[in-house]
Amino acid sequence: MPLRNRVTPFGAIISTPAHGTLMGNRGILHNDQREITRTHNGKRWVTCTLVGRPNGPKRPLMEPRHYTVLFFLDEATALAAGHRPCATCRRKEYDEFMRIWSVANGTAPEGTAAIKRLDEILQRERVQRGGPKPSHEENFDTLPDGSMVDMGGSAYLVKGGELLQWTPAGYNAKIERPAQTTATVITPKSIVNCLRAGYVPRLHASAHALAV
Repeated sequence: MPLRNRVTPFGAIISTPAHGTLMGNRGILHNDQREITRTHNGKRWVTCTLVGRPNGPKRPLMEPRHYTVLFFLDEATALAAGHRPCATCRRKEYDEFMRIWSVANGTAPEGTAAIKRLDEILQRERVQRGGPKPSHEENFDTLPDGSMVDMGGSAYLVKGGELLQWTPAGYNAKIERPAQTTATVITPKSIVNCLRAGYVPRLHASAHALAV
């Protein structure tokens, strides 16, 4: 049975044999029996390269009393769940994300206070006490590529004039993007603003193949 360590666009942590292209964490979420006992621990939700810290040792999965290693299909999935780039192993992406996110959301672009503020805003957008992950509504016509929407309980990636259906193994179906229709958006609003302002997330290869 695969470990429960894959994250969906809705922020849920599931068990699946499919592999991800990015890793990350939300703190220590598991017990000594390698069981997930909480959905998050703290406000620092990040996405990392699969090898983690450059030149650092590879961390065992669900090592006792160490952060829970999580995996994502791609960066669009991680952003929809409310994760941001890691400042260590994805420094280039982190700097770009911070710069664009700060401009798009009207906050200071640099320093410890800025990232603390970003994490606090994201926490409000991705966690709802006693309920499911928050969503918000926007018009399909104005949604930027890379954002994700909820269509009948399934997650879809916005890419050009199409919506690509998400699965743990990749994007496997596409439909035409509706026009002049309200969308239920999974990706946190401040990240949608960042995507609209020019941040381009890494997508799974199936998204590019399906969109041809």
